[in-house]
Amino acid sequence: MKNYIALLLTLVLLASCKTEEPKPEGYVISGTAPGLYNGIRVFLQAPGERGRKVNMDTAIVMNEAFKFEGKVDNPKLWSISANSVNGSMPLIVENDVITIAFDKDRIDNTVITGTRSNELLANYYADLRELANKRAKSIGQFRTSDDPAVKKQAEQNVVNINLEQSKLPFKYMSEYKEDIFPLVLINDMLNNKDADLNKLAAALDGLDSDVKSEGFGQMVSNKLETIRKQRAALSATEIGNKAPEFTAPTPDGKQLALNDVLGKVTIVDFWAAWCGPCRRENPNVVKVYEKYHEKGLEIIGVSLDGTTRQKDPKASWLKAIEQDNLTWHQVSNLSYFNDPVARKYNISSIPATFILDENGVIVAKNLRGPQLEAKIAEMLE
Repeated sequence: MKNYIALLLTLVLLASCKTEEPKPEGYVISGTAPGLYNGIRVFLQAPGERGRKVNMDTAIVMNEAFKFEGKVDNPKLWSISANSVNGSMPLIVENDVITIAFDKDRIDNTVITGTRSNELLANYYADLRELANKRAKSIGQFRTSDDPAVKKQAEQNVVNINLEQSKLPFKYMSEYKEDIFPLVLINDMLNNKDADLNKLAAALDGLDSDVKSEGFGQMVSNKLETIRKQRAALSATEIGNKAPEFTAPTPDGKQLALNDVLGKVTIVDFWAAWCGPCRRENPNVVKVYEKYHEKGLEIIGVSLDGTTRQKDPKASWLKAIEQDNLTWHQVSNLSYFNDPVARKYNISSIPATFILDENGVIVAKNLRGPQLEAKIAEMLE
C-alpha cells in the first residue's frame, strides 16, 4: 500500500513538473493527405487582384504528409489548395501549431485544428454553407413551382436568407469578442469597396480591450481609418465638388497655392518624369495650353517624382519640364505617391487630371487628347 501511494505521489510530481511546449515563433502547419502522391505541391494562398490567388508558401507531399513552416506579422485569412485537387479551403495562418487533415476528394471536408480562431472559422463557413444550401433550395422552389403562394414564399425566403447572411459576421464579432477571429473577419471585410465602415468600426470597438490593443488590433484599426480617409478624399474630388485647396513648392523653392493660379478654366495635372504615359500625353496638353491659355486656361502640374529609383528626383523633374516644353505652373514635394497633394486627391495612378471651372469646381476628370481639347473648347469658346 505504501509503495502504491509513493508511486501516485511520484506521478503527481512528474505531472506538476511537466511544462507546456513553447509556442513557436512562426507558424508550423502539419498536414496529412491520404491519397495524394509524392511530389504533389500544396499551397498557402492569399487573395490577389481581380480574384486571383497568390502563392505565399509551398509544401511538397511525401508519404501522404506535408508541412509548412514560416512566420507572419499578423494573422492572415489565406486558403490551402493542392495540385490536381478542385477548390481550396480557407484557414487562418497565425504563428502557432496548426494541423490539417486534407481531403482530396472533397476539400470542404478538410479539417483544420490547433487554434481557436480556426475552429471558429470552420464554424463560420459551415454556417455560410448551410445558408447557401437553404438559398439554393428556395430558388429551386421558386423556379419549379406553379403555385403563386409557393413562389412568393420562396422569394421571401431568399430575402430572409440574404439578410441573415449579411448579419452572420457581426453575430460572430459580438459573440467572440475575446478572440482574434472577429479581427480577421473585420480585416477581410475591409477589402470590400462597399464595406460598411460604421458597422465595422462599431464591431471593432465592441471587442475586448486586450484584442483591440495588441498589434493586429492596432493594424486593423489603422486600416479602417485609412480607408475612411481615402473615401473622404474620393468624395472630395467627385465632379461637382470644389477641388481641395493645396500649396506646394515650385522648382525654385517658393510656395504656390492652387487658388493663386485659378483661371477661367484650370487643369490640375498629376504626372512625373518617370511616367511613360504622362510623357506621351504631354504634347497633347502643350497643344491645348498654347491654343487656349490666352482665353483663360491655366494649368498647374503636380509632379510625383521622388521614387527611390531616381538618383536625383529634382533634376529628373526639371529636365522633363524642359524637354516636354511644359511652360505652365509646376509644383512638387518630390515624395512620389506620398506627396500630400496626391494624397488629398487620392491619386493611385498617373496621369490623372482634374478640370476646374473659374470657381474651382471640378467639372471633369481624366480626359485625354481630343476629349481634353473638346472639353476646354466647350468651356472657353
